[in-house]
Amino acid sequence: MKKKIDYINHPPHYKRGKLEVIDVIEAFLTPEEYRGYIKGNNIKYILREAEKGGDDDIGKARWYLNRFFDYVKGKLNAS
Repeated sequence: MKKKIDYINHPPHYKRGKLEVIDVIEAFLTPEEYRGYIKGNNIKYILREAEKGGDDDIGKARWYLNRFFDYVKGKLNAS
């Protein structure tokens, strides 16, 4: 049985070895820049849903919103 590829949560084209690109981006950006990056991607997927990606884009928008929530919650709990 072939394993189903999860293009929303862990797309294989965004993985380099053991690293996911999103984690590398987070490491290179300041916290403020990273928050903006996550927000921008969420907005992008919401706005293009009707014209391009449909349900996949809704899933990606949700993924970025969850990532933003977890990131902010983690930063608030760390202080």
